[in-house]
Amino acid sequence: MIKTPPYLEPGDTIGIVCPAGYMAYERVAECIRVLTEEWGYKVKTGKTLGGDSDNYFSGTDNERRDDLQSMLDDPEVKAVLFGRGGYGMGRIIDDLDFKRFRKNPKWLIGYSDITVLHTHLYSRYYISSMHAPMAGAFNDAGYINRFVQSLKSAMAGDFACYECEPHEFNRTGEGVGELIGGNLALLANVIGTKSDFKTRGRILFIEDIGEYIYNADRMFSQLKRAGKLKRLAGLVIGGFTDMKDTTRPFGQTIYEAIRDHVKEYDYPVCYGFPVSHTDENYALKIGVGYKLDVRNNTVILEE
Repeated sequence: MIKTPPYLEPGDTIGIVCPAGYMAYERVAECIRVLTEEWGYKVKTGKTLGGDSDNYFSGTDNERRDDLQSMLDDPEVKAVLFGRGGYGMGRIIDDLDFKRFRKNPKWLIGYSDITVLHTHLYSRYYISSMHAPMAGAFNDAGYINRFVQSLKSAMAGDFACYECEPHEFNRTGEGVGELIGGNLALLANVIGTKSDFKTRGRILFIEDIGEYIYNADRMFSQLKRAGKLKRLAGLVIGGFTDMKDTTRPFGQTIYEAIRDHVKEYDYPVCYGFPVSHTDENYALKIGVGYKLDVRNNTVILEE
């Protein structure tokens, strides 16, 4: 049975770190203000937030590992909200020590490159985490939208019930299972590693950004060959943002390519669900049981 971290209460402390790409401190100022002044939490920031870095990363591998390790072990910190993703979690994941964390788990919240951490926690320790908007999403009044508000509700322990518009490629039906997934590139990247994941009987969700269509198609082929698409309870296809094509066109949209990869299966599939690298990014709890109900006129994903 999945181990779910305690939900947050007013006055609890949320840690903010950047375990991958660099993020200037001023980019997280609004998030800190909202968390403390409007949502009623305390905030503790790590050294990697606005740290001393002159390259892509928020610090060296050791600095980023140690900063995250400190938040994992700190008994005062009840959840960790990542500043941003980017790239870098895969370079430190095997050096993190989860001994204390396993005894006293806390919500780890983020998406994109954080997918590696989500699959690692779920597969190795069977601990739930949260695929959700990160600190940057609070800027430009973003904290007002329903997607960042879904993070607020999820942290408080509210049950989720999300609905989205139907898509012409949807396959109707109903499926129930634990939710697993995240960024396509990272899901493909962890296959065969210590962070590999099982999908049988689960609802899988997938999104991505900035890929060539042929490369996304190749990664779906990898998932299929690895058996990740075979015995799902359901499949949720989120946003594929800023997709690129080659000079000689691939010949299909990414949704058309995905449709062909899964046409032999009979589980429900929905396309265009609001989980993505855009503002439309609902908070989803990895490892928690959900029901996917794909109808002709709507799609409902609920705990």
